[in-house]
Amino acid sequence: MHLTDSLHFASDYPLRAHNTFGFDVRARLACRVETAEQFVLATRDARAAGLSKLVLGGGSNVVFTRDFDGLVLLVALAGKRLVSEDAEAWHIEAAAGESWHAFVDWTLDMNWPGLENLALIPGTVGAAPIQNIGAYGLEISEHLALVRAVDLASGERVEFDAAACQLGYRDSFFKREGRQRFAITSVTFRLPKAWRPRADYADLARELDARAAALTPRAIFDAVVAVRRAKLPDPLVLGNAGSFFKNPIVDAATFQILREREPDVVGYAQADGRVKLAAGWLIDRCGWKGRAIGQAAVHERQALVLVNRGGATGSDVLTLARAIQADVQHRFGVALEPEPLIR
Repeated sequence: MHLTDSLHFASDYPLRAHNTFGFDVRARLACRVETAEQFVLATRDARAAGLSKLVLGGGSNVVFTRDFDGLVLLVALAGKRLVSEDAEAWHIEAAAGESWHAFVDWTLDMNWPGLENLALIPGTVGAAPIQNIGAYGLEISEHLALVRAVDLASGERVEFDAAACQLGYRDSFFKREGRQRFAITSVTFRLPKAWRPRADYADLARELDARAAALTPRAIFDAVVAVRRAKLPDPLVLGNAGSFFKNPIVDAATFQILREREPDVVGYAQADGRVKLAAGWLIDRCGWKGRAIGQAAVHERQALVLVNRGGATGSDVLTLARAIQADVQHRFGVALEPEPLIR
C-alpha cells in the first residue's frame, strides 16, 4: 500500500478529546500523522487545498474559541532512542507525538537523568520547544540539542540547533516567525552525565524534606509529581491548560515601586537585572482565586490556572482572562500575557 493510501481524512472532526480544556469544537478536516512524510502528503492533498493548517499535539496549550475551519494535523509520531553518548553526556531523541511526562519517566528508567524537574507537564515532546517548557528551576533550553521539523509549505526537512530555536521564557522561534509554518517531528536532548539536583524551590524542598529520601533524580521526579498533583487540577477531571498567564518580567525600578506599595510582592531577580513577578500572586491579590464567570473559573488552589467547570466555551474563558488582566493592570500597572495559543 502506498503511503498516501494510509492517510485518512475525517470531516467535521470533534476536537473535544484533543484539547485539555475540553471545549466541544470541531475541525472541518482532520488527519492523523504518524511520519514526517505524512505531514507533507497531508498538506498537499487535494482535500486540504486552500485550508488553514493547525498542528495539534496534546492540545494542552490551546484555547479554541470557535470551530476550526481548516485542516488539523493530529501529531502521532512515536519512538524514542539513545542517539549517542560520550564522556560528558547522553543524546536522547524522542518523536514529537510522545507524551512528555512518559518520556521523562522513561529517561530516568534508563538512568539518563536531567529532566526530572519537568515531570507531569502535560502535552507532547513536539510541543516542548515551542513553549520552552519549564518548572522548578529548569527549562528545556538547558538541555535541548536539536529539533527536526518539516516545512509545511515546501516539504523540506529542516534541523534547528538550540541557537536557531531562539528559546526564551515561554517563547521560541516556533511560537513567532515559525508559527504554523513548521511541524516538529522529533527533539533531541543533551543530558550531562555530571548530574546535579535542582531542589531549591520552596514547595519542592518541603516535599523532599517530608519524604526524607536520598536526593536522587527519581526522588525529585516523585516529589515534583506530588507537588503538581496537590496544586494543579487534572485536565481529565477539570478542563484546563495549566498556567494560563506568563509570569511578567519588569525592570528593577518598576519592581521597587511595586514593593513600596505592596511590600510582600513576590519577585525573582533575573540575570539581566530585571525581576520576574509571580502572576499567580498578582491574580490572587486582586481577589480572583476561586471566582468564576459562568462556568469558566479561576482554580481555588492555584490562581494561575483557569478551568472549565463544565460547559464553558473558549470565549467564556477569554472573557474571564480579560477581566483578570484588566484588574491586574489597574491595580499593579502590569500587563499579563496569556501562555496558550488562542484560536
